Amino acid sequence: MFGLMLQGLTLGVSAAATPGPFQAYLIAQSAKKGWRRSIPIAFAPIISDGPIIVLVLFILSQVAEVFLQIVQLAGGAFILYLAWGAIKSYRQANSEIIEQPDQADQSLIKAALMNSLSPGPWLYWSLITGPILIAGWRQSPGHGIAFLGGFYCAIIAANALLIVLFAKASEFGPKVGKTLVGLSGLALLGFGIYQLGAGVLSLVY
Repeated sequence: MFGLMLQGLTLGVSAAATPGPFQAYLIAQSAKKGWRRSIPIAFAPIISDGPIIVLVLFILSQVAEVFLQIVQLAGGAFILYLAWGAIKSYRQANSEIIEQPDQADQSLIKAALMNSLSPGPWLYWSLITGPILIAGWRQSPGHGIAFLGGFYCAIIAANALLIVLFAKASEFGPKVGKTLVGLSGLALLGFGIYQLGAGVLSLVY
């Protein structure tokens, strides 16, 4: 159970720190309106991910075990792809990391809608977190809940940290965001290698 919680924490931090449309929106709103008014955005994944999780897990639960093993391999490859993107962003100029979107009303609902319409959560729950959650739940509901708890505690905390850091960008400077992206890339790289190895072993044995 602790291992699943640790996986959830790792993936939650990596998901929050990986550059994407939602992160760009979060950073732009925090810099524009301050951290106090932007903190609710950190909870947007809880709202947006609910329907995604239900639909994806329903589909995954109907397929054969070998399909889940293949999905696990695909998920490992996808994590490595995300790691490559994060490390590439780390090596680029700081100005490319903080890319502000067009003017938008800062609201939790709009942030959740933006997240649900982005490919990231769908790919994450289809290829990475969905199979892990199913495997944990089959051991016991407590294992599945431990994974979900770790994932959402980490992603909310990391989102809140990003909001505070970028709201105070004038004090901390853009290197903070670059460091978070670099650490995310390293975490994704390690977990991608682990998941690929686990997928290969499950197919062999």
